[in-house]
Amino acid sequence: MGVVFLQRHPIVNVSFLQELLATIADQGRQLLPAALVGSGRRDQIHDMARALLTGQGEASGVALAREVLTKYRSLTVEDRRSFVRHIAETMQPDAETITRAATSYIAAPGPATLSALQSAVESPRQEFFRRLNLAPGGTAEIVALRRDLLAQPKGDPAFALVDNDLQHLLSSWFNRGFLVLRRIDWQTPAAILEKIIDYEAVHEIAGWDDLRRRLDPTDRRLFAFFHPSMVDEPLIFVEVALTTETPGSIQTVLGERLKPGDVRHAPTTAVFYSISNCQEGLRGISFGNFLIKQVVEELARELPSLKTFVTLSPVPHFARWLERERADTASAVLSDADRTALQLLADPKWPRAEAANLALRSALQTAVAHYFVRAKSADAHPIDPVARFHLGNGARLERINWLGDVSAKGLRDAHGLMVNYAYDLGAIEANHEAYENDGVIATSKAVRAMLKPLPKSVEKQKSKTASTTAEISARAAGADADRVPPSSPKQLSLPRR
Repeated sequence: MGVVFLQRHPIVNVSFLQELLATIADQGRQLLPAALVGSGRRDQIHDMARALLTGQGEASGVALAREVLTKYRSLTVEDRRSFVRHIAETMQPDAETITRAATSYIAAPGPATLSALQSAVESPRQEFFRRLNLAPGGTAEIVALRRDLLAQPKGDPAFALVDNDLQHLLSSWFNRGFLVLRRIDWQTPAAILEKIIDYEAVHEIAGWDDLRRRLDPTDRRLFAFFHPSMVDEPLIFVEVALTTETPGSIQTVLGERLKPGDVRHAPTTAVFYSISNCQEGLRGISFGNFLIKQVVEELARELPSLKTFVTLSPVPHFARWLERERADTASAVLSDADRTALQLLADPKWPRAEAANLALRSALQTAVAHYFVRAKSADAHPIDPVARFHLGNGARLERINWLGDVSAKGLRDAHGLMVNYAYDLGAIEANHEAYENDGVIATSKAVRAMLKPLPKSVEKQKSKTASTTAEISARAAGADADRVPPSSPKQLSLPRR
């Protein structure tokens, strides 16, 4: 049906390669000095790392890489920190070599001197991790090592140096060209299905029966990206419901009980209702945007009746943002009437009380429209991480859904609100370019109608700085738009929620 499946023979080939590397590692271990593998010293791994970086033999290199990873797994948390700090401090480019190469390039710019300069400034840690990747299962182990690194307190320069090297290498190793799209269904091996249950980060999967309801019916799909070196570890996955309309409630989507083979109407709408990153060690490596675009292409090819592609997305930071606005007496977002109405949120039963619903709806929808369109982070992009992801991918902010998620998590994080982002196939590229180049947020008229008028002083300044290019881009995208200051285009990674 067009989806690029990870067929059986690549799995066999990868397994064969891993077994071959393991055999080489076993035999190569005999070539290693006893001092490297026989000592029980806490800092033994420092000597092993130095030997791996400076060694020349391939067989001994594979064996030594495995020994380093085995030793690392046995370390305490504190000893792992010490090891990372050790390679940060000892595996540095040579200052004198850099100076000579830079002087030569300045004196005679050209391909040869430029190549020498590039070689001189490259961190030896990158070569160390390349050699470490020779070990059987090395890629997954290095991803796990970065996960450990990201869990450390921020601000340590040594950890930042190593993380920069790892992110650079992993961005290359997990290039889109290496990733394989698989459809996950009820016949997928149980080991992978268990990981789907464990990694679901948006709407918890309550056991096997719940998982089957998301996989087995004819109107459900689940796609995941895999890497050839991690064939049984999903990197990111998306859950899709095939419907005849755009849903406004996640409880409606998750609560349906279609049986396999029950076909009622040809679906016209594909709803992406859950997207989960699986590998914490790949945080900051962007491939979620490729996943959505490829799944849209595959679904459109499989089901020509599909005309609409939308998300049903959470608003994970809205409640915290609103709490700060309520505490700010100088905030212009909330009127006195809004502040009075928002006091009803203190009653946990408010979603089921008609009077509270009526009183809160206007205040919450006005606030959330401001949150999406006008509230900005330090980089002048929307403050909401999910919005940054979808808008950066070329989606349009289509609809805000009242009481879209009445679960405990949905009420706690977003006071029950959810949002639909629309992926209009004819406008994706224009929306993406307008967002990245001009700060245009593509929004529907329905969302913009919820916004309060800006104060005159702000509106006057806004009109002076409005970009004609942004307005043209917005019209080309088929939507109204609000503008943020331009910034450099960049890839955005899907947040783990």
